[in-house]
This record gives sequence, structure tokens and C-alpha cells, in this order.
Amino acid sequence: MQLTTTQTIASALAMASCSLIGQQACAVETQSTQDDWKVDAAIMYYGEQERVQAAEVIGNVQKAFGDSSLLDMKIVVDSLTGASASGAVAQAQSQTFTRPSGKGEYTVKAGDTPLDDTFHDTRVQLSANWQEVLNQDWTTNIGVYGSKEFDYLSMGLNAGLERSFNKNNTTLALSAAFTNDVVDPVGGRPVAMSQMVFRDNYATDAEYQAAFDQTRLSGDDTKQTSDIMFGVTQILNRNWLMQANYGLSSVSGYMTDPYKILSEVDINGQTQAYRYENRPDSRLKHSVFVMTKGALDSAVVDFSYRYSTDDWDIQSHTLETHYRYNFSASLYGQLHLRYYQQQAAEFYRPFLLSDEVVPEYASADYRIGDMTAYTVGLKFGQRLSNGHEMSYRLEYYQQNPDNNGTQLPGQLQNFDLFPSVKAIVAQVSYSF
Repeated sequence: MQLTTTQTIASALAMASCSLIGQQACAVETQSTQDDWKVDAAIMYYGEQERVQAAEVIGNVQKAFGDSSLLDMKIVVDSLTGASASGAVAQAQSQTFTRPSGKGEYTVKAGDTPLDDTFHDTRVQLSANWQEVLNQDWTTNIGVYGSKEFDYLSMGLNAGLERSFNKNNTTLALSAAFTNDVVDPVGGRPVAMSQMVFRDNYATDAEYQAAFDQTRLSGDDTKQTSDIMFGVTQILNRNWLMQANYGLSSVSGYMTDPYKILSEVDINGQTQAYRYENRPDSRLKHSVFVMTKGALDSAVVDFSYRYSTDDWDIQSHTLETHYRYNFSASLYGQLHLRYYQQQAAEFYRPFLLSDEVVPEYASADYRIGDMTAYTVGLKFGQRLSNGHEMSYRLEYYQQNPDNNGTQLPGQLQNFDLFPSVKAIVAQVSYSF
């Protein structure tokens, strides 16, 4: 099952072998490696407390052709298991839910946050990028991307153009990407805001199946994402540089999460029904990113800030820094700190009230609600005697959803409807 239903410009353009901040370093590597191969491999683990667990294998290969061309290829295979929040609220009594496939049910204990235990999938992602240095001033790149999981297929193209001037101290870049996604959920796409049906309410399996089918749309659906990014990188002096980007992303098509639901409660907070969520079929997003990076005596440090806003009324602020200290010529350590704050989408609702008109759009997915999050991480890397490099990364991530100002009726005041999500990220990488 899909982890998210949106794709940012950062992920759309991640296939490019050189970002704006690293374009000069990439050019140097191309010249120095000549016809050599460079291979990076990594194993990563992501684990949420009592929720989603993910194991990921990453392979990246670069091949330089002379001093002007570079081929970059990447493969990612990951496996996801565990449970994810369904969107329903906790109750004083146990709750039973119909599985997305319509085949069977699962039960959540009284007082527990309802988690959908059907969350599992295997994803394979492939990407390739070709970079061409046209002359000392112009560089181009073009790439392709594909990702497949059980219920989701994504295919994309990206391209970029960079122009250096002012004695290579200033670089302007323009990048664009387009992706087409096909969504084919288990059990079919739910009818927007329709009620969940239960086997026990029908005399025969045939009657239940007919009722379940009424809550589903036939066939798959698609989503298209167009991204464009303009950036500038300026070398300030021999030790410092600065980068600024502006990104515009336009998404249209199916953006509802087919596995998320909302509880419909009465004035006492008692659940009367469950409804499948619905989100708008278009989204326009703006983002601004600024970073400065500097070389100290025995260290490298960077500071960045990102602001994002869209017509769903989601606004976010991200502050991030990396501090890398070289203990010796072959050993380094790096500290990573990140803080994130987000304002909820205009249609975010922790639950629905049974005496109100059912809205056209509503979602109880905490990922589009008010939240703060932070990451603290350490990384150590060592250059080996054969010229290869081994690195280890360990990070702690905590996401703290917040109430967006909704008044909690009755028994809902007795439960934590916005529990924190805590996760550990561990990665081992080897370069040769």
C-alpha cells in the first residue's frame, strides 16, 4: 500500500545526479574518474513504535564517459509491514472494521487508536539520469523514473539545464519533471464519503457483497504531477556558498487515500458510522528553499530553511542543519538536526458529527493535520585502506500531531486522539 498520496518536487527531481548545491562537485568527479565506475550500496531500516516497519535496499551506480558525460542509475527495493492509523477515533468499547478488500474484519481494543493492520507491500523503484557538460558554461541532464508496488504504479521523466557564469561563481538552474501515477487499491476505490458496511448486517454473503460493491468504484484511476524548479547557487568566498530555490508543483487526479476513513460520532462522542475519506482532485503547491554551506577548519556545516504552501491551505516550515567533523583524513562524524511544523489542510477533520451535513471533502489523516516533528541523527564514515568508504547512520524521528481547534464531544475527551509517532532510522552504506 502507498505510504503517501502526494509527491513533492524534491522527490520528483531526486533522479538528477547533481543538485544545484553539488553541481560543481559532480563536475569535478566526472573529470577525475574518467571512465571509472562508482558504486554505492546501502541497507536502511525504518521502524515506528508499534506501527509501520520498513526495510530498504538501495543501489546506485555512476559511470563517467570522458570528462563531459555521466550516467547515474539507481535501484531501490523496500518492504513494508505493520499497521497504520486508519483515521477512526478511539472509543470506550472495542471497534470492528471491514478490511479494505471486503474479505474479513479486524477488531481494535477499547481505548486504542484504530490501526489498519493490512498495511504491507513491496516496492521496486528504478531511475536513470544522463548528465552532459556541453561546455564550461552549460550543463544538461535528463532522467527517467519508475516505481511499482502492489496497488500503485508511478512513471516519470525529468530534465534540467544549468548555466554558470561570473567565473563559475554563480550558477542558474532550471529543472522540470512530470510523473503519471496509476492507483488500483485493494478492493477497489471507495465511493467518496460512503459508509463502511459490515457482514453481520446482512443475512447472506451475496447480500453483503452487493452492499460492499455499492461502496466501490470499478477500475483504477490516475494522478499527474508537473513540477518546475528555478534555483541559483552563489559562491560567496573560498569557504562559503549559498543556494536558493523556488518550486511550483501542480497535481491533478486521484489524491484520496483509499485506505483512510473517518468516524461519524454523536454529541456524546459515540461512533455511529465510518465513512471513507475524500480529497480534492487538484493541488497547486509553492515552495521556497534557502541554504548556506561552509567549510570550517576541520568541518563542513550547512543551514537550510524551507517554506511550503498550497491551495489545500497546508503550510509548512522546515529548519535543518548538518555538521560534519573530520576526526582525521579517513574518519568523520556528522550531526543532523531537523525541525518541521505544519498547518492542517482546510478539509482536515479529526472526525465527523452525525447531526451535521456530510461535507464534500474530509480526511482524518494526521499527515495532513496540524503537527510538529523533529529529527536527531548521527552518522559516522570511514575511508578504508582500499579507497572504499563505509558509513553508519542512526536517527530518531518523532512526529507530534496536534488538534486543529476541534472541540471534542463526550467520551472523546478521555482519549489521546493525536498520539505521537516515534521512529528509528538506521542505515549502513558502502561505497566502492
